[in-house]
Amino acid sequence: MSFLDTVLNNLPEVMAPTEKRLAFKEKIKWTLITLVLYFILGMVPLFGLGENALQQFEFFEIVLGASFGSIITLGIGPIVTASIVLQLLNGSGLVKFDRTTHEGRARFQGIQKLLSIFFIILEGIIYVSTGGLQPLAGIPSWILIFQLCLGGVMIMMMDEVVSKWGFGSGISLFIAAGVSKTIFVRAFSWLPSPTDPNLYSGKVPSLFQSLATQNLTQAMLDASVLIATVGVFLIVVYTQSMKVEIPLSFGRMRGHGVRWPLNFFYTSNIPVILVAALLANVQLIAQWVPAMSGLAALMSNPNVLQAIIVGSFSWNMFFQSLLYVIIFVIGSLIFGLFWVQTAGLDPASQAKQIMASGLSIPGFRKDQRVLERLLARYIWPLSVIGSIAVGLLASVADLTGALGRGTGILLTVMIIYNLYQTIAQQHVADMNPMMRKFMGGR
Repeated sequence: MSFLDTVLNNLPEVMAPTEKRLAFKEKIKWTLITLVLYFILGMVPLFGLGENALQQFEFFEIVLGASFGSIITLGIGPIVTASIVLQLLNGSGLVKFDRTTHEGRARFQGIQKLLSIFFIILEGIIYVSTGGLQPLAGIPSWILIFQLCLGGVMIMMMDEVVSKWGFGSGISLFIAAGVSKTIFVRAFSWLPSPTDPNLYSGKVPSLFQSLATQNLTQAMLDASVLIATVGVFLIVVYTQSMKVEIPLSFGRMRGHGVRWPLNFFYTSNIPVILVAALLANVQLIAQWVPAMSGLAALMSNPNVLQAIIVGSFSWNMFFQSLLYVIIFVIGSLIFGLFWVQTAGLDPASQAKQIMASGLSIPGFRKDQRVLERLLARYIWPLSVIGSIAVGLLASVADLTGALGRGTGILLTVMIIYNLYQTIAQQHVADMNPMMRKFMGGR
């Protein structure tokens, strides 16, 4: 056994359940426990923390599932960064993993975890050494770094708990939880606004207050944000339900078959998570690395809707918005295609899975190569168009200034929708009658 295999086999790990299929109550229990623990950790401040320069990056807290200044300041950033690096290495051919075998999947997951630990340590050092988080006088810097690394490892293990014992993944759960909390607080908070103590910070009470005082400009700004939020939500819900269904039949049971769904967003929310995390890391690093400040400025997005209302829209803002959309779309396309290859969503892997299930397409010879060619007609166009569409939708929604940002709303809706589908398909029979009826079961 090589040294690398020895290291991978001794990495901290959450034991998988011995049952082949966990009950609904068991999965929901561990999902809720992890979610509550996540919120509690977000309220635990770093011991010895002085100035917190990261507080100005509120949006990156959402994208990274983090709470700057708390023990989970790093959030999912190291995990996603490790995934990006591993995908680039695998997609370029520098590193190859056979994910069709148990050993290949275990090695891939082990290296990803090792990379995650590396980026946890690296990002913890960067945050403290560059002044993003400064210790109080007399407190050594390593104490802050240690706490950041501890929180990063806890997030990594909590993600593994959700993946093995709960629903979906911890990464998706933490993003959805953070976005939902942000939208609720920014919509309904009655606390004074930090920028204007005479206004409420929540957009709903601020809207009524502005109408009562006849402050029409502020009322239009509040209303536009709320309308943009609802509009983005409805568009994402509609597009998320679009799919192509391929009819399949059981070879030995004539007249019986199923439909194999291929969603319009075939790559789901993965491209957006990766691109948003990458942009977030660039923006954060650029605050302390002057050489990257120009690149970070090009990758930032202006609030176009607000600029139009107050009359400050300019051609520079237009070109900056256009560049932001282009970067987001191209990034989503690249990561989407990489994800299809590495996650077993390519035509060859899907054809192998269908054949292993004893299914075939009516009217076609039961041959994996034939099935692969037929699936390629749908999978690759859906991968390209879906990745472009999800990147376009997320970036344009960001320009509207919607609560929780357009990217956050997009990710949250897709995460919740995928979670709903998973529960409805696998666990409806385990639910009580009222819950079963709500989920669409009988």
